[in-house]
Amino acid sequence: MHSASVLPDGSQLRWAELPGVQPTRVYLHGLGASSAPYYAEAVAHPALAGHRSLLIDLLGFGISDRPADQAYTLEMHADLLARALEQAAAGRADVVAHSLGGAVACVLAARHPQLVRRLVLIDPVLDPAESLPTVKRPGSSGIGVYRTEAEFLDHGWTETMVHVGPHWAATMRLAEPRALYRTAMNALLGGDPTAREHLESVTIPRTLLYPESDGPRPDADRLTAAGIGVVPIPDCGHNIMIDNVDAFARAVATALID
Repeated sequence: MHSASVLPDGSQLRWAELPGVQPTRVYLHGLGASSAPYYAEAVAHPALAGHRSLLIDLLGFGISDRPADQAYTLEMHADLLARALEQAAAGRADVVAHSLGGAVACVLAARHPQLVRRLVLIDPVLDPAESLPTVKRPGSSGIGVYRTEAEFLDHGWTETMVHVGPHWAATMRLAEPRALYRTAMNALLGGDPTAREHLESVTIPRTLLYPESDGPRPDADRLTAAGIGVVPIPDCGHNIMIDNVDAFARAVATALID
């Protein structure tokens, strides 16, 4: 296990690291997840093996520290991740990021361009919610039904652990509840600029993977016009890297070909 101190109080981001050749590859998890359980099998796939790979957890999640007094905005996550990557001497890394982590990766690429060489986004969160949800569903939209943090801490945390099911709960239970709630709400409200605006503003190679079963993306033309590759992945749901390891690994490897 590796770590980097990212806050004045000594709070650390931690990651599992696989040695290999450059450029470094950085893997980011989604909301309430942890990078090692979600990516380990894919990173070991022959199409991706052999590169230095950092399977890193955002502050408040997984094996990273969980201070309760932070804002947990997308910008905060990106800036703290940048501090960790600098300490890890990652150089200009290829960043592979899932869901909420995709939004963080977009912000990272725009705010810290010296650290990001390419982006591969896996069914990412790009836009704020048009309105806060009223029906409980998995993910940030489910957490968003709790209008206050106090309500979430009182009973929303327990209800969410049941609602997401045992597999997701296995990593979500590692999250600091305030970090989970604040990150989810900040994702729903969106940043300024939004993750999509950050993604469209950078000029590095960018690829977006999405489940083919979702049907054509309504924003595909906009993404393509911005120079972003849009790649459907068969036989998978939102967790593409788990549901179809082979197709995921080969798609990422293709996106990262020099």
